[in-house]
Amino acid sequence: MVPSGSPRHTHWFRIGDLELLVVSDGVMRQDAGAVFGLVPRIMWEPYAGPLDEQYRMALGLNSLLVRAHGKTILIDTGTGAKGSRAPGAVSTESSGKLLANLAAGGIRPEDIDIVVNTHLHFDHAGGNTRTEAGRPVPAFPRARYLIQKGEWEAATHPNERTRGTYLAENIEPLADARQVEQVQGEVQVVPGVRLTPAPGHTEDHCIVELESGGDYAIYVGELAQHPVMLERLAWISAFDVLPLVSLETKRRLTEKAIEKRATLISVHAAYPGLGRLRAEDSKRRWEALKANGADA
Repeated sequence: MVPSGSPRHTHWFRIGDLELLVVSDGVMRQDAGAVFGLVPRIMWEPYAGPLDEQYRMALGLNSLLVRAHGKTILIDTGTGAKGSRAPGAVSTESSGKLLANLAAGGIRPEDIDIVVNTHLHFDHAGGNTRTEAGRPVPAFPRARYLIQKGEWEAATHPNERTRGTYLAENIEPLADARQVEQVQGEVQVVPGVRLTPAPGHTEDHCIVELESGGDYAIYVGELAQHPVMLERLAWISAFDVLPLVSLETKRRLTEKAIEKRATLISVHAAYPGLGRLRAEDSKRRWEALKANGADA
């Protein structure tokens, strides 16, 4: 990883020939007990940080921009700035900053060629669209939106559990504009950028693997909501629809991350969410990575 200079919320670095930019959509607050699932409060509380009066913890919203092979690719889009209804007691008052922070990095919406959604929950796909003349339209007018076919089906046919997070305003305008490209399984977005199935959080949830010049990185999507959940496989969020599948997915991918000394981009960690896992006394340890003065 070779960092280069950047403002606080536009954090450039490289993976081989791939130029990467971590872009913040801000911060949301979510019920800490739900984030950590069945883990007792006495165990998770030291990791959650300050809670608000409704026992909500702060979660980062870290998107990733990739420049490679003449394409500009955006991975996940945060909650967006439409003021959409957030599920339950979630607070999104401090989010919706993606477009402003892209602009701070010199990126205009029309510069984006491809948007990749790891899945379509409101906090990963809310910035897919923006409001124009009182209605939602694609936020990135030239982009193809790559979405797993199974995830698209789940999002467009939600059930009683999922309808609070699969919001029509984040996805239907993309279909209306014919900008959706449904994919299945492992997909090479461009050479060195691969969309890889990582089921558990949802059945068709994906991560994005980045590999170039002997360097390797993973954008982890919702594989974990906090870095400690990468260290501790059994710590699984209440939001995961397939928790035992999540456990095995985490086992497989964390072992690969340790073996290949992967740079990890954690969506919900504090900006910029960069870290690395290492093996220590048969345990996994998260090491936050700092560069350019950004708080990791």
